[in-house]
Amino acid sequence: MKRKPQLSFWQIWNLSFGFLGVQIGYSLQNSNTSGMLKSFGADLSSLSLFWLAAPLAGLIVQPIIGMFSDGTWTKLGRRRPFILFGALISTLALFLMPNCPTLLAFAPLLMGALVFLFMDLSFNITMQPFRALVTDMLDDSQKTKGFVVQTFLINLGSIIGALLPLIMTHVFGASDKEVPGQAMQHVAWSYYAGAAILLISVLVTVFKVKEYPPKEFAEYSGDNVAEDAPKAPRKSFWQLLKTTPKTMLQLGVVQFFSWAALFLMWNYLQPLVTRAFISADGVLNGEAQTWTGVLNAVYPVSACIISLLMTNLAGKFGNKVVYGACLICGSIGYLTLAFFTGKVAMIIPMVFVGIAWAGVLAMPYAILSRAIDARSSGAYMGIFNFTVTIPQICMGLLGGVFVSLLRGFIVPGGKTVYETLDIVQKAQADSTVAMYMIIIAAVFMLLASISVIFVKEK
Repeated sequence: MKRKPQLSFWQIWNLSFGFLGVQIGYSLQNSNTSGMLKSFGADLSSLSLFWLAAPLAGLIVQPIIGMFSDGTWTKLGRRRPFILFGALISTLALFLMPNCPTLLAFAPLLMGALVFLFMDLSFNITMQPFRALVTDMLDDSQKTKGFVVQTFLINLGSIIGALLPLIMTHVFGASDKEVPGQAMQHVAWSYYAGAAILLISVLVTVFKVKEYPPKEFAEYSGDNVAEDAPKAPRKSFWQLLKTTPKTMLQLGVVQFFSWAALFLMWNYLQPLVTRAFISADGVLNGEAQTWTGVLNAVYPVSACIISLLMTNLAGKFGNKVVYGACLICGSIGYLTLAFFTGKVAMIIPMVFVGIAWAGVLAMPYAILSRAIDARSSGAYMGIFNFTVTIPQICMGLLGGVFVSLLRGFIVPGGKTVYETLDIVQKAQADSTVAMYMIIIAAVFMLLASISVIFVKEK
């Protein structure tokens, strides 16, 4: 079996550059969806159900795209046609989301839910092939570096996406004032800018990367094949599922707890942050939304920094040690975030969350990429995405139950009494509920770090 050529830093950079734009879209979604849906009429107890769109889209789309891209060979390559198609519809979805009240005036919340689902489907079509592209193009000796560079670009995109509303307000003069039933202007402008950046960055990957042709790729995979390109995956989905490497199953336990924790943060960070913007005169929801974006920009900064060190740290201490340490930092971050009430003080815990985020994005894929058959890497990466989506689906289904139970504990009399509270009292109750949800996230992240011990690395 031939060794794949060693790629330069910029060649590795171009493999994942389009992920920068995809992550800007995800970051806008993570920071602003809860606030936007609440403005369209959603209640805190139902938010987790709307957030089910993201993991359900990933659960369905990623394995399908992975298997199809494994068996696709075109002039544009194996993975890039799917990346380009997904980017085009992702761009459209980002433009539509702020305009839901206009698109369906009598049911803006329904329209918001549908566009949210459409957006997540398109994001998943775009992002899935990026994981497989790194596995396809890089030799084993460069795979950790490849996923670390991808992690850096993902976090850079997260920073840009989270800060776009702040930039739109303070640089371009967009209003951050809340308008009942509408997306705030600075958020809408951010979605439009994010859509443009996503498309441009993906086009860089599509036109700068040259994938290996079928015969050459077969030689790198240890396959003696004829010159004719394969037209279908070598194994069916069910065959691949039955032969899933044990390493993937062991990583799945770690993934379950870590992604459950992340899902809770994305759902309940905005109501948690709101407590810093409550006064006797009212609630500054627009400023709370902007500060949620700032905090969502903080954790990718620390993730970017740690990702630059991660290749060397993994080489010295091993992937598992670095992975487990990152997740412990995440547990510390969530626990302190729950109890820090000042808006500036909340920056410190998010630094620790960022370290965990860097580990979650890089380490499991670096470990897994050495344990799977490169010829079916797209399908395996799609199957592995079950470990990302299933915990989020579980939290989406259970989140509303947790909120109702906690709300009944915090507000004696439950929903009936809650509905009689004024705006300030409701915001205070919701922020307290969010605090407990973040504590649950801290426990999940601690369990994830313990589970790393049981992963057998090839």
